[in-house]
Amino acid sequence: MGHRAGIDKVRFTKGVTADDYDNDGYPDFYVSNGGDENFLYHNNHDGTFTDLAKQLGVEKPLISFATWFFDYDNDGWPDLFVTSFLQSVTQVARSYLNLPVETETLRLYKNTGKGGFRDVTHEVGLDRVLMPMGCNFGDVDNDGFLDFYLGTGAPSYAALVPNALFRNHGGQYFVDITTSSGTGHLQKGHGVAIGDLNNDGDEDIFIKIGGAVPGDKYASALFKNPGHPGTNWLKVQLEGVKTNRSAIGARLTATVLEGGQRRKICRTVNAGGSFGDSPFQQHIGLGKNSQVESLEVWWPTSNTRTVFHDIQPNQLLKIKEFEKEFTTSKLRSFSFARTPMKDTGHSKHHHNP
Repeated sequence: MGHRAGIDKVRFTKGVTADDYDNDGYPDFYVSNGGDENFLYHNNHDGTFTDLAKQLGVEKPLISFATWFFDYDNDGWPDLFVTSFLQSVTQVARSYLNLPVETETLRLYKNTGKGGFRDVTHEVGLDRVLMPMGCNFGDVDNDGFLDFYLGTGAPSYAALVPNALFRNHGGQYFVDITTSSGTGHLQKGHGVAIGDLNNDGDEDIFIKIGGAVPGDKYASALFKNPGHPGTNWLKVQLEGVKTNRSAIGARLTATVLEGGQRRKICRTVNAGGSFGDSPFQQHIGLGKNSQVESLEVWWPTSNTRTVFHDIQPNQLLKIKEFEKEFTTSKLRSFSFARTPMKDTGHSKHHHNP
């Protein structure tokens, strides 16, 4: 069946992610390989796929690991993130010191909206070497732009480098806020989940800690988000009818009024990055905005759209495919006993283009 579909290439695959990168209504998927070129399988609408990675310039890093699609700049087109994975503490240290490195860095490919991608890694400040294995993305400061957390490490006992949190600055560049947020756990990080675990309106971070051998074990870590006063949010739980029940692949577009101008916040229902898993329930940070002018849901299988208007923030919406009304729920929050991660609002830029 794989041969008939055109996806029977054999490689040392590390990560797979799916999204409709060209917005034609059919899901495509990207395959991250360790030690070889990566694949971007374009959906041909007939049960077959064509690998366009080299043609579109997204075949690198050649030694890669985790990967995902996410719309980091909220323009409605899925962008592609791929992590490099050379096992070298020396190169990581050189990267921290802003010295030239002798290996591949992380890669961020911006979707051009014209069927292709552009490598924006340097201009957004992500030309870093960090040895990430487990990682995931979410909006940790409720500004409507997706941030991400990297779990780092390698099988060697000596491969201890801080796990890293990057804040998305308005869809323009990313800032390393690991130190200011207190999330730089030194032990090896694998599976990462980002979600509002205690229903207080801010997304928390959970990371599975430990190495490749039994003696290199460590307790997992949960970082409580301290919150960002004055920001609002919206949670959306979708239920598919013709579309799969979990609504995987459905698109959400929230429109808010900010500074007299309308701004769109875009989300796709998925579990986040590879080597990590986050809730299908979508958490949408709204920044300082106190009302959502509209919320549009696109259901992929039925190819239908539902639009709701004038939605109050800080509540959970439950929306079922084909229904014209939603139900709301107030969430009961609770407190964690441990010390929260520090405020992420004040930090120095790693890169300022």
